[in-house]
Amino acid sequence: MQKSILRMNATTMTILAQRLAGPCAALMMIALGGCAHAARPDCTADIPTLFDRASPAVVMISAQSINPYRVQGRVTRIIGSGFIYDAEGLVVTNSHVAFGRQTLYVTLDDGSVIPGHLLGADPIFDIAVLRIPKPDKGKLPTVPLGDSEHVRVGENVIAIGNPLGLDQTVTRGIVSAVNRILPDTPLSLSEPLIQTDAPINPGNSGGPLLNMCGEVIGMNTAIILEAQNIGFAIPINLVKSVVPALIRDGRMIRPWIGFHGSMIGADLRRVLKLPLTDGLLVEVVEPGSPAEAAGMRGGEVEFTLGTTSLLLGGDIITRINGVKTTDAEKIAPIMRGLKVGARLTMSVFREGETREVIYTLPERPLLPGDLPEEQTGMQQPTLSPRHDKP
Repeated sequence: MQKSILRMNATTMTILAQRLAGPCAALMMIALGGCAHAARPDCTADIPTLFDRASPAVVMISAQSINPYRVQGRVTRIIGSGFIYDAEGLVVTNSHVAFGRQTLYVTLDDGSVIPGHLLGADPIFDIAVLRIPKPDKGKLPTVPLGDSEHVRVGENVIAIGNPLGLDQTVTRGIVSAVNRILPDTPLSLSEPLIQTDAPINPGNSGGPLLNMCGEVIGMNTAIILEAQNIGFAIPINLVKSVVPALIRDGRMIRPWIGFHGSMIGADLRRVLKLPLTDGLLVEVVEPGSPAEAAGMRGGEVEFTLGTTSLLLGGDIITRINGVKTTDAEKIAPIMRGLKVGARLTMSVFREGETREVIYTLPERPLLPGDLPEEQTGMQQPTLSPRHDKP
């Protein structure tokens, strides 16, 4: 299914292509633990009470970036949301709000405006961490973090943020679905999202999605443009797992596999009536990647059937590190366990013959497709280990 996805801030719209691929979704639910359990039965607070508790920790983020390669429209101003993660001054928001910006200012609930310092960001998971100075008196307000493993479809939620710059706006809805995989990214990079019908708009990016206990269960990140009230939030458990790495290293360190594609099974082979084998079809090989250096071949001919679109003609991987690629559930722990510096061994089917491809995985760099369109081509800051952290 092709949809237009908007990563939300008040002045910048980034359109991403979405394909909700079944095998990909199943794989990443296993890899990142996205199963839904029973909701908390004791969450009965009313919305005004929840807003009074949580809103002091919700902030407005104003940012500006300058594209030195343009003469017109070179200055981009952005308004987004975020929330205070801990009393030491950590604020979490979306990467597309904070990454690559020349200036960052954070407006607190009391109206005070203070500078924000980017500690780290991951454009792929769309998570960023800022630091703001602690107040001379008192403590920064925080909001409790929930457990997104226990989110249940149909439970009530509220979103707090700054849509279109309208500060401290609250909307309500339900959890419409869990484990939504979008956009279509390589198997090792996808993230399962929470879908909600709580109205969220440009400017809500980075704001919290809360359950009826007032706990943050997700961070609002995207909406579908063609729809009404179909929005998505990053599960808070994923945020909690990523934040320490962003503080420590300034970025997420992940291996560069260098290709992506789709699963090929018996049903698809019968439709195509081509001499294929079951496995992982390589559709695209990324330029400059270790897969390209190893001679991997991507697809050249597009095939579309209903909502399925494939690039045919590429290699088919039948084994990864000795494990058959015919079962998405077996591939998941392998993809999850790949590390920088590890050796990747694959059996590759091409033109009726099988060959071995072996290469060492380097660190994945920031690629053009990782960034919003308005940031593509701009010089980006280097995300490196923090040397100024206390």
